[in-house]
Amino acid sequence: MSQVSHATQDDDHPLGRPLSADEQRVLGALLEKQVTVPGSYPLTLSALRTACNQTSSREPVTDLDERTVEQTARALKDDGLLRIVWSDSGRRTLKYHQALDEVLGLDEPGRALLTVLLLRGAQSPGELRTRTERLHRFTDRDDAEAALEVLAGRERPLVRRLDKRPGDRDHRWMHLLGPASPAAGAEGPVPLAADAGAEDGREARDALVREVYDALAPAYAEQFCAELEGHGLPFERWVLWRAAEHAAELGLPVVEVGSGPGHTTAYLAAMGADARGLDVSPGMVEEARARYPELRYDLGDLRRLMRPEAAEGWGAVVAWFSLHHLSPAELGDAVAALARPLAPGGLLVVGTFSGHEVRRVGEWLGHDVTGLALVPTQPEVLVEHVRAAGLVDVEWYVRGARPEDGERTDRLVVVARRA
Repeated sequence: MSQVSHATQDDDHPLGRPLSADEQRVLGALLEKQVTVPGSYPLTLSALRTACNQTSSREPVTDLDERTVEQTARALKDDGLLRIVWSDSGRRTLKYHQALDEVLGLDEPGRALLTVLLLRGAQSPGELRTRTERLHRFTDRDDAEAALEVLAGRERPLVRRLDKRPGDRDHRWMHLLGPASPAAGAEGPVPLAADAGAEDGREARDALVREVYDALAPAYAEQFCAELEGHGLPFERWVLWRAAEHAAELGLPVVEVGSGPGHTTAYLAAMGADARGLDVSPGMVEEARARYPELRYDLGDLRRLMRPEAAEGWGAVVAWFSLHHLSPAELGDAVAALARPLAPGGLLVVGTFSGHEVRRVGEWLGHDVTGLALVPTQPEVLVEHVRAAGLVDVEWYVRGARPEDGERTDRLVVVARRA
């Protein structure tokens, strides 16, 4: 259990003393819920604990017990940063109301930014613009950065800009109300931001993915269509063969989602599967149909995968390196969408990149791909999503990158079955 303690008075601090990590979480949660669920605000102690410990929009995720939340709230009350009030209707219940915005005199843009910084640590203006949408709508990242500059320009600054880290496109900003959480400043790998790869919004990212892969389709096909031939990629060929054989034993078709130029679907068919492909890029679908005219390739989004027309479900769904442009916040829903149309006993096979750092490449296969991000995941994260989708017999494998083949990122494969 965390301990609540008062720091010594600091005349230069905007609040007189720094906030502890638990105090930051309590105030951030109250600031957020006051705007997003006004009908339930102020919050009961139980609701406040739930808000502090929720697993979305929190970095790091915490597990504060009720006693810690109550002690933290009373410490904040003693300093005038929180009020404890009686419910004005129904049962006589104590409720918790933040007063931080009053103490600091925050306007709506500043309040929104400080809320998300308290809940999620240091972030870039683009991330903040996306993550504050329910609290305040910034027109673009420059609008968000201008509001950050206002907070930084106060007599007692509330935020400051950090130096860029290697690989970052933009500076991050942090609040100055208390020390950063361990996750925000720890050495080594830290969890990816929930919207990594989609900082400018999912629609903009989706449009960029289609545009890039439409342009890349011929060059991509030339580069990769022969990779499964002969003795190439033995581990990958073994995994795909398993999927094809399993579906054939069930007498059910296989779909490869994100099929690109069609070669993986063609390999599944060569292994005896009734295989077809699905891709979001018209250019890739056109390339696949031209190269493998005997097979079926459809235009569609893997996040809205349907059951096959003439079967109770898919014998196997293969997402072969097609999820790595989704943000971490989207991954669980995508896995669930792929598992849902599986027939009983059907296999889900996911191949993706393993790691902790988003990669951005300005040029690839002779094309400008600026802005496109490769978002890896960690085995435990993907496995958790697969199990949450109701699948069983979960296996996972990590294959190390082969620098001699130009690979820079480890490969992760998860195989699971619908009961």
